[in-house]
Amino acid sequence: MTSSITRNTSGLHPRAWLTVALLCVVGCLNYLDRTMITTMRTSIMADVPMTEAQFGLLTSVFLWVYGFLSPFAGFLADRFNRSKVIIISLFVWSGVTWLTAYAKTFEQLLATRALMGISEACYILAALALIVDYHRNATRSLASGIHLAGVMVGSSLGFTGGWIAEKHNWNSVFVIFGAIGIVYAVFLLFILRDPPAQKEKPGEKAQTKIRFFEAVKDLFKRRSFNFMFIYWGLMGIVSWFVVGWLPTFYKEQFSLSQGLAGLYATGYLYPAALLGLVAGGYWADRWSRVNTRARILVPVIGVCIGAPCIFIAGSEIILPLTIICMVFFSFTRVFGDANMMPILCMVADQRYCATGYGILNFLSAIIGGVGLYAGGVLRDMEFDLGIMFQFAALIMIVAGFMLYLVRPRHIEE
Repeated sequence: MTSSITRNTSGLHPRAWLTVALLCVVGCLNYLDRTMITTMRTSIMADVPMTEAQFGLLTSVFLWVYGFLSPFAGFLADRFNRSKVIIISLFVWSGVTWLTAYAKTFEQLLATRALMGISEACYILAALALIVDYHRNATRSLASGIHLAGVMVGSSLGFTGGWIAEKHNWNSVFVIFGAIGIVYAVFLLFILRDPPAQKEKPGEKAQTKIRFFEAVKDLFKRRSFNFMFIYWGLMGIVSWFVVGWLPTFYKEQFSLSQGLAGLYATGYLYPAALLGLVAGGYWADRWSRVNTRARILVPVIGVCIGAPCIFIAGSEIILPLTIICMVFFSFTRVFGDANMMPILCMVADQRYCATGYGILNFLSAIIGGVGLYAGGVLRDMEFDLGIMFQFAALIMIVAGFMLYLVRPRHIEE
C-alpha cells in the first residue's frame, strides 16, 4: 500500500487543494514584491539620487542573482522539507521588502534587490515541487497551472506600488507588503505541510542522500531533459522578446500613442495567459488519462497554434487581427508553463525535479536578458520589428519540435 496520495482524483490528500490555494497567495506576493519597484521609478528617483542606468540595474541585479542561484535553490527544495523552504523564503524576502523602505542610497537599494533575488529564488521551485508531491497524477497539471495563475496575478498587480507611492510615498509600499508577507509566513508555519512520505515498494532500494552535482549529472545524462533544456531556452528567447518589444511594435507599426500601445500589449495578454494556464493544465490532465504523453503534447499543440499567430501578427495587416493573434499566442504559450514541472516528473528522477526546474529557471533568466538585448541590437541595425516577430515564430517551431522528442522515463529507459 502506498501513502494516502493515490493515482486518482478521489484519492487526493485532504490538503492537496488547500496547499495550492495557500501557495497561490505566496506566489502572488512573490511577483508583486519583485515587480512593483518598476512602477515607482519617478518616486524613487526623486528621493534617491541615481541615473537611469542605475535604476535599470536594480531590476537586472535581481534577475542575475535569481537566475544564477536557481539550480542550487532547486537542490535545497529536493534536499530539505519543501514547506519549510517556502516559509523561510517568504519570511526572508518579506523582511527584505520591509527593509527596502529604509534605504537611503542607491547602494543600499541595490543590496536589498540582490538579497531579494537570493530569497525569492528558493520559492517557485519548492512550491511547484510541493504541488506535484500532493497532486501525483490526475490533477497535477491543473494544480500547477492554477498556482502559476496566482503568480501572474501578482505580476499584473505591480501597478499598485506606483499608485500607493503616488498617493503617499514609495517607502510605505515596501512597509505594507513586507509586513503582509511576514504575517502570512507566520500563518503558514501552522498550516503548510509536506505530504506523508510514500512507502518504498517491495524490493526497492532505500534512496541515498541527495547531492547537488550528482543531481545535475543525472539530469543531463537523460536525453529528454536535454530536449526540454533546449525547448525552454528557445521559448525564453521568444517570450522575453515579445514582452519587451510588443509595446514598441504596436506604437510604431500602427501609429498608436504610448498609453494605447501599452494597453494593447498588456491589457489583453494577461487575462489570456491566466485562462491559458488553467485550460492547458486541465486539458493535459484529462487527456493524460488515455495518453501518457498528453502533458508533452498539449504544449506542443500550443506552439503549433502560437507560432503562426506571431507570424501573422508580424505581417502588420490590420490592428484588430494583430491583437487577436497576440491573444491566441498568449493563451497557448503558457500551456508549457502549466505542464513543465509535471513533464519533469515524467522525465527526471523524482528526487531531482526541483533541481531540474532550477536549471531551467537559470537558463530562462540568462536567455531572457540575451533575447531583450539582441532585439535592441537588431533595432540599432534598423531591422524591422515585424520581421523579427516572424523569426521568433520560426524559433517557436524549433522549440516545439524539441519538446515533441521528449519521452517519459519509462519509455526512454
